Amino acid sequence: MAKRSGRRSTTRARNRIRDKENKDEQTRAKSWAREWLDAIMFALIAAIIIRAFFIEAYRIPSPSMEQTLLTGDFLLVSKMHYGARTPMTIGVPFTNIYLRGVELPSFRFPGFTDIDRDDIVVFNYPVDREIVSRKTNYIKRATGIPGDTLSIEDKRFIRNGEIEEFKSTFEHEYRVEVADERRLSSSRVRDAGGQITRTEGDDYLINMTEKVKEEIMGWREVDDIFLNIWPESLNQFGQIRFDFAQAFNGNYHNMGPFLVPQQGLELDFSDQNVEIYREVIERFEGNDLEVNEDEVLINGEPADSYTFQQDYYFMVGDSRDNSEDSRFWGFVPEDHIVGRAVIIYFSWDSDRVMPRFGRIFNLIH
Repeated sequence: MAKRSGRRSTTRARNRIRDKENKDEQTRAKSWAREWLDAIMFALIAAIIIRAFFIEAYRIPSPSMEQTLLTGDFLLVSKMHYGARTPMTIGVPFTNIYLRGVELPSFRFPGFTDIDRDDIVVFNYPVDREIVSRKTNYIKRATGIPGDTLSIEDKRFIRNGEIEEFKSTFEHEYRVEVADERRLSSSRVRDAGGQITRTEGDDYLINMTEKVKEEIMGWREVDDIFLNIWPESLNQFGQIRFDFAQAFNGNYHNMGPFLVPQQGLELDFSDQNVEIYREVIERFEGNDLEVNEDEVLINGEPADSYTFQQDYYFMVGDSRDNSEDSRFWGFVPEDHIVGRAVIIYFSWDSDRVMPRFGRIFNLIH
């Protein structure tokens, strides 16, 4: 009887030890899961904060900035340079899901620099009819900053009276005249770094840099190469409409001069400039503008001038004849600025199906 009682005591003790061990394992498992969950939550919150206020990754989807930025380049864009914006909507992080119809009051934190001429800038596409931060992201070069006077003559920008020098990475469309009964090989042009856009009669229209132009000029089948410039009277081509340039009765090869709006700058109205700045005054600064014969009305009141409420920029792609930019749709408001492109962290060549190793970690300028 005593032996049986002793066995029971031993069994109960073993069970208690086993139960304790099971509880300890469960506690350790819960502690491990909690630690991982805490780490994941911390990483997620940190990623949201970094993405919203410090730096964000973007991909180049189109050739409008070639040869500076290539289709397939992956960029890091600094929001600290020009100052990050506070959120404008309530949404799910890292998705396009957000509460429509709700727009939060927003402001911009101080940055450590202003946008300089020729900075490469990411901004929200002004034409979209959306809350600003939910508009499509575009990337272009800041060719005009607030207070600049710009004009375009035969594709060249004249900025504050000085003629712009073409950068080595700028692409333009050139007209290439070839010798009688000669043909250009599209693959040879492509290998040289150019792109045949179309042909007109015996001439080839090729999008290329100045360096590529000089190389092709040395080919035996080529007689002459010169910039393909549209006459000022041509203000519509196919489905492309030059809404901004139409205020000058021109096109994106010839327009201006015009002033880039600056906060606090007072503009005296004239017959021409009302149409140039109509969208700025109405859409981006929230006024009603009417023109009745020789009288301009702003919010129903006669006005001889207008004072701009924020800064604006004139953004242009480096592939000058393959970019839809400010020459087509006008100015970019300061509250549409996202950040400055700073570095290429990866690049993928979809034609060759391989990375462009020579572009990885290249600084952007």
